[in-house]
Amino acid sequence: MRDRWDTARTEAFSDGVFAIAVTLLVLDINVPSSELDHLSSAILQEWPAYLAYVTSFMTIGGLWLVHHGLFSRLRFVDTRLIRMNLLLLMVVSFLPFPTRLMAEVLKNPESERTAVLVYGANLFVIAALMGLMYRIAAARPELLEQGTSRADVTALANRILPGAPSLVAALALAIFTPRLAAFAYLLIAFLLVLSAHGTNVTASAQQTIDSG
Repeated sequence: MRDRWDTARTEAFSDGVFAIAVTLLVLDINVPSSELDHLSSAILQEWPAYLAYVTSFMTIGGLWLVHHGLFSRLRFVDTRLIRMNLLLLMVVSFLPFPTRLMAEVLKNPESERTAVLVYGANLFVIAALMGLMYRIAAARPELLEQGTSRADVTALANRILPGAPSLVAALALAIFTPRLAAFAYLLIAFLLVLSAHGTNVTASAQQTIDSG
Protein backbone atom coordinates (compact mmCIF):
# COMPACT_ATOMS: atom_id res chain seq x y z
CA MET A 1 0.00 0.00 0.00
CA ARG A 2 3.01 2.32 0.41
CA ASP A 3 3.26 2.86 -3.35
CA ARG A 4 -0.34 4.04 -3.73
CA TRP A 5 -1.63 7.59 -3.63
CA ASP A 6 -4.97 9.26 -3.97
CA THR A 7 -5.66 10.42 -7.53
CA ALA A 8 -6.98 13.90 -6.68
CA ARG A 9 -3.68 15.80 -6.47
CA THR A 10 -2.23 14.04 -9.50
CA GLU A 11 -5.24 14.93 -11.61
CA ALA A 12 -5.37 18.51 -10.30
CA PHE A 13 -1.69 19.04 -11.15
CA SER A 14 -2.24 17.52 -14.60
CA ASP A 15 -5.23 19.79 -15.26
CA GLY A 16 -3.08 22.80 -14.40
CA VAL A 17 -0.37 21.79 -16.86
CA PHE A 18 -2.94 21.18 -19.62
CA ALA A 19 -4.53 24.59 -18.96
CA ILE A 20 -1.19 26.43 -19.09
CA ALA A 21 -0.16 24.61 -22.27
CA VAL A 22 -3.32 25.57 -24.18
CA THR A 23 -3.05 29.15 -22.94
CA LEU A 24 0.50 29.47 -24.24
CA LEU A 25 -0.61 28.39 -27.71
CA VAL A 26 -2.55 31.57 -28.45
CA LEU A 27 0.45 33.77 -27.67
CA ASP A 28 2.05 32.71 -30.94
CA ILE A 29 -0.73 34.17 -33.08
CA ASN A 30 0.12 37.70 -34.17
CA VAL A 31 0.27 39.99 -37.18
CA PRO A 32 3.63 41.66 -37.84
CA SER A 33 3.51 45.41 -37.26
CA SER A 34 4.94 45.93 -40.73
CA GLU A 35 1.78 44.40 -42.21
CA LEU A 36 -0.75 46.58 -40.39
CA ASP A 37 -1.30 48.73 -43.48
CA HIS A 38 -2.70 45.65 -45.23
CA LEU A 39 -4.42 44.09 -42.24
CA SER A 40 -7.02 41.99 -44.06
CA SER A 41 -4.49 40.18 -46.23
CA ALA A 42 -2.05 39.94 -43.32
CA ILE A 43 -4.65 38.18 -41.19
CA LEU A 44 -5.37 35.69 -43.96
CA GLN A 45 -1.67 35.05 -44.51
CA GLU A 46 -1.35 33.86 -40.92
CA TRP A 47 -3.31 30.66 -41.71
CA PRO A 48 -0.40 28.40 -40.66
CA ALA A 49 -0.60 29.89 -37.17
CA TYR A 50 -4.34 29.23 -37.02
CA LEU A 51 -3.86 25.66 -38.24
CA ALA A 52 -1.12 24.97 -35.71
CA TYR A 53 -3.15 26.56 -32.90
CA VAL A 54 -6.33 24.60 -33.59
CA THR A 55 -4.43 21.34 -34.03
CA SER A 56 -2.53 21.73 -30.76
CA PHE A 57 -5.57 22.98 -28.87
CA MET A 58 -7.66 20.03 -30.04
CA THR A 59 -4.80 17.64 -29.28
CA ILE A 60 -4.39 18.88 -25.72
CA GLY A 61 -8.17 19.10 -25.28
CA GLY A 62 -8.61 15.54 -26.50
CA LEU A 63 -5.74 14.38 -24.32
CA TRP A 64 -7.35 16.05 -21.31
CA LEU A 65 -10.59 14.17 -22.00
CA VAL A 66 -8.77 10.86 -22.43
CA HIS A 67 -6.63 11.54 -19.35
CA HIS A 68 -9.73 12.34 -17.30
CA GLY A 69 -11.38 9.18 -18.63
CA LEU A 70 -8.52 7.13 -17.22
CA PHE A 71 -8.35 8.85 -13.83
CA SER A 72 -12.11 8.69 -13.36
CA ARG A 73 -11.69 4.91 -13.48
CA LEU A 74 -8.88 4.85 -10.90
CA ARG A 75 -9.21 4.65 -7.15
CA PHE A 76 -5.45 4.99 -6.57
CA VAL A 77 -2.30 5.70 -8.56
CA ASP A 78 0.99 3.91 -8.02
CA THR A 79 4.60 4.93 -8.50
CA ARG A 80 4.74 3.82 -12.13
CA LEU A 81 1.62 5.76 -13.09
CA ILE A 82 2.77 8.92 -11.32
CA ARG A 83 6.17 8.85 -13.01
CA MET A 84 4.62 8.10 -16.39
CA ASN A 85 2.16 10.94 -15.84
CA LEU A 86 5.00 13.35 -15.08
CA LEU A 87 6.73 12.29 -18.28
CA LEU A 88 3.50 12.83 -20.21
CA LEU A 89 3.08 16.32 -18.75
CA MET A 90 6.67 17.18 -19.65
CA VAL A 91 6.04 16.28 -23.30
CA VAL A 92 2.67 18.10 -23.34
CA SER A 93 4.21 21.28 -21.91
CA PHE A 94 6.82 21.11 -24.69
CA LEU A 95 4.14 21.14 -27.42
CA PRO A 96 3.87 24.97 -27.73
CA PHE A 97 7.44 25.05 -29.08
CA PRO A 98 6.91 22.79 -32.15
CA THR A 99 3.52 24.45 -32.59
CA ARG A 100 5.20 27.85 -32.97
CA LEU A 101 7.90 26.32 -35.14
CA MET A 102 5.39 24.78 -37.53
CA ALA A 103 3.35 27.99 -37.66
CA GLU A 104 6.41 30.05 -38.57
CA VAL A 105 7.84 27.89 -41.37
CA LEU A 106 4.84 26.10 -42.86
CA LYS A 107 4.99 28.44 -45.87
CA ASN A 108 8.72 27.86 -46.34
CA PRO A 109 9.34 24.78 -48.55
CA GLU A 110 12.95 24.53 -47.38
CA SER A 111 12.14 24.26 -43.67
CA GLU A 112 8.54 23.07 -43.37
CA ARG A 113 9.43 19.35 -43.61
CA THR A 114 11.63 19.45 -40.52
CA ALA A 115 9.12 21.49 -38.52
CA VAL A 116 6.20 19.21 -39.40
CA LEU A 117 8.26 16.12 -38.56
CA VAL A 118 9.29 17.53 -35.18
CA TYR A 119 5.68 18.44 -34.44
CA GLY A 120 4.45 14.98 -35.41
CA ALA A 121 7.14 13.30 -33.32
CA ASN A 122 5.95 15.28 -30.30
CA LEU A 123 2.37 14.14 -30.92
CA PHE A 124 3.48 10.51 -31.33
CA VAL A 125 5.31 10.51 -27.99
CA ILE A 126 2.22 11.99 -26.30
CA ALA A 127 -0.05 9.31 -27.80
CA ALA A 128 2.38 6.52 -26.90
CA LEU A 129 2.71 7.66 -23.29
CA MET A 130 -1.04 8.00 -22.84
CA GLY A 131 -1.60 4.54 -24.28
CA LEU A 132 1.09 3.13 -21.99
CA MET A 133 -0.60 4.67 -18.96
CA TYR A 134 -3.82 2.87 -19.87
CA ARG A 135 -1.90 -0.39 -20.22
CA ILE A 136 -0.29 0.07 -16.82
CA ALA A 137 -3.67 0.76 -15.23
CA ALA A 138 -5.18 -2.31 -16.89
CA ALA A 139 -2.36 -4.44 -15.51
CA ARG A 140 -3.07 -3.25 -11.95
CA PRO A 141 -6.77 -4.02 -11.30
CA GLU A 142 -6.31 -3.21 -7.60
CA LEU A 143 -5.95 0.46 -8.62
CA LEU A 144 -9.29 0.57 -10.40
CA GLU A 145 -12.56 1.90 -9.08
CA GLN A 146 -15.17 -0.60 -8.00
CA GLY A 147 -17.29 -1.56 -10.98
CA THR A 148 -14.44 -0.92 -13.42
CA SER A 149 -12.89 -4.07 -14.80
CA ARG A 150 -9.52 -4.66 -16.38
CA ALA A 151 -11.34 -5.47 -19.63
CA ASP A 152 -13.08 -2.07 -19.53
CA VAL A 153 -9.77 -0.19 -19.35
CA THR A 154 -8.19 -2.41 -22.00
CA ALA A 155 -11.13 -1.84 -24.34
CA LEU A 156 -10.85 1.90 -23.83
CA ALA A 157 -7.10 1.77 -24.48
CA ASN A 158 -7.78 -0.02 -27.76
CA ARG A 159 -9.90 2.95 -28.84
CA ILE A 160 -7.03 5.35 -28.14
CA LEU A 161 -4.01 3.41 -29.37
CA PRO A 162 -4.91 3.60 -33.10
CA GLY A 163 -3.90 7.25 -32.86
CA ALA A 164 -0.24 6.21 -32.62
CA PRO A 165 -0.18 4.27 -35.94
CA SER A 166 -2.10 7.12 -37.56
CA LEU A 167 0.60 9.52 -36.42
CA VAL A 168 3.28 7.21 -37.82
CA ALA A 169 1.49 7.35 -41.18
CA ALA A 170 1.24 11.15 -40.93
CA LEU A 171 4.96 11.35 -40.14
CA ALA A 172 5.74 9.31 -43.24
CA LEU A 173 3.49 11.62 -45.23
CA ALA A 174 5.36 14.62 -43.85
CA ILE A 175 8.52 13.48 -45.60
CA PHE A 176 6.91 13.97 -48.99
CA THR A 177 4.05 16.46 -48.45
CA PRO A 178 4.51 18.34 -45.16
CA ARG A 179 1.46 20.58 -45.58
CA LEU A 180 -0.85 17.63 -46.13
CA ALA A 181 0.63 15.97 -43.06
CA ALA A 182 -0.12 19.11 -41.02
CA PHE A 183 -3.80 18.79 -41.94
CA ALA A 184 -3.62 15.07 -41.12
CA TYR A 185 -2.49 16.00 -37.60
CA LEU A 186 -5.59 18.16 -37.30
CA LEU A 187 -7.84 15.26 -38.33
CA ILE A 188 -6.15 12.95 -35.82
CA ALA A 189 -6.67 15.57 -33.09
CA PHE A 190 -10.42 15.69 -33.83
CA LEU A 191 -10.55 11.88 -33.75
CA LEU A 192 -8.82 11.94 -30.36
CA VAL A 193 -11.56 14.20 -28.99
CA LEU A 194 -14.23 11.87 -30.37
CA SER A 195 -12.54 8.79 -28.88
CA ALA A 196 -12.90 10.01 -25.29
CA HIS A 197 -15.52 8.27 -23.18
CA GLY A 198 -16.78 9.08 -19.69
CA THR A 199 -17.62 6.54 -17.05
CA ASN A 200 -21.01 4.98 -16.53
CA VAL A 201 -22.87 6.33 -13.53
CA THR A 202 -23.42 3.54 -11.02
CA ALA A 203 -26.85 2.92 -9.52
CA SER A 204 -25.81 4.24 -6.11
CA ALA A 205 -24.30 7.37 -7.62
CA GLN A 206 -27.43 7.92 -9.71
CA GLN A 207 -29.58 7.67 -6.60
CA THR A 208 -27.39 10.29 -4.92
CA ILE A 209 -27.76 12.58 -7.92
CA ASP A 210 -31.53 12.07 -8.04
CA SER A 211 -31.93 12.68 -4.32
CA GLY A 212 -29.91 15.89 -4.63
